[in-house]
Amino acid sequence: MIKNIDYWDLDRFAQDIVSGKQLTDENLRELLSLTEEEDIQKLHYVARKVRDHFFGNKVFLYSFVYFSTYCKNNCAFCYYNRCNDIQRYRLDMEEIRNICRALKNESIHMVDLTMGEDPYFHNDPEKFVDIVRTVKEEMGLPIMISPGVMDDRTLSKLRENGADFLALYQETHDRELYQKLRVGQSFEERMHARQFAKKIGYCVEDGILTGVGNNIDSTIKSLRGMQKNKPDMVRVMTFVPQDGTPLEEVSQESSLSELKIISILRLMFPDRLIPASLDLEGIDGMVHRLNAGANVVTSIIPSDSSLEGVVNYDRELEERDRDPKSVVKRLRTMGMEPASQADFNRIIGKSTGKPAEVPVVAI
Repeated sequence: MIKNIDYWDLDRFAQDIVSGKQLTDENLRELLSLTEEEDIQKLHYVARKVRDHFFGNKVFLYSFVYFSTYCKNNCAFCYYNRCNDIQRYRLDMEEIRNICRALKNESIHMVDLTMGEDPYFHNDPEKFVDIVRTVKEEMGLPIMISPGVMDDRTLSKLRENGADFLALYQETHDRELYQKLRVGQSFEERMHARQFAKKIGYCVEDGILTGVGNNIDSTIKSLRGMQKNKPDMVRVMTFVPQDGTPLEEVSQESSLSELKIISILRLMFPDRLIPASLDLEGIDGMVHRLNAGANVVTSIIPSDSSLEGVVNYDRELEERDRDPKSVVKRLRTMGMEPASQADFNRIIGKSTGKPAEVPVVAI
């Protein structure tokens, strides 16, 4: 599909995708098997052409507030699993307000409120509802919640109080691999939470890990699993071994597989949101991921922030270089620009069937 064809053919391939062409499993197998740099660059080229058709040079920016690093789960891949003997924190309301104030009037389209499955909030979800309500009041922006699996009643209450987006990654749709990664957790409950959230008006995000024993067949299973549930945003992240976890001795793969999958996701989900996370390789890594077809930058934090992330490649660095101004500056060197808030609100409205209830603020 990609090999031995010129760029005119690539433009035609991109147009076919824009016109509704669906990739077969054999297509996916061929693209996932690419190893030559020239062929991979062709794949990225097609993905950018498709993205630019729907979004032009506009990029969406999400701030990141990891407000609790406590968790009841024992995920084999996660630094914050309950068995890991690490320093943890749980921000209070004033600390959360201060982060919001630091991000106010920056080029941010949505606030991502992330935590582990902290019993403090899961056993008393009204405390989380209070955080969502407070952040909505402070920022006046759409809110993404990343709280792990929550019951239907709590998801409904959070939606009523300002939550617009639910991020809940399956990590893999290969059930056998899932049990090795999300130890002791229900595959079906996680699926149900996303499906219920979408039913009551959330936009939803699904995501997968690569570099955790997922071969090509397993990856295709995950890509099809995401496709079946019609998420509004799809993500892939490279697994990074974390100290103190069962998988800490696993050799880390390069980001090559992640970049290929980002491009493939763009061909499978041409008009959806696809993130480039700053948490893996910082702003330089953001550039590679945008060049592979992503159109969202996530894990943006204030310039002086010590907030944790999911991977924290920069945990030991004095300057983390993940603040909004640094991101926008680099975007402009790529010929890209932050989208307007109105553009983002329209996406949410299109996905949920009603306009986002947030003010329209030009960026």
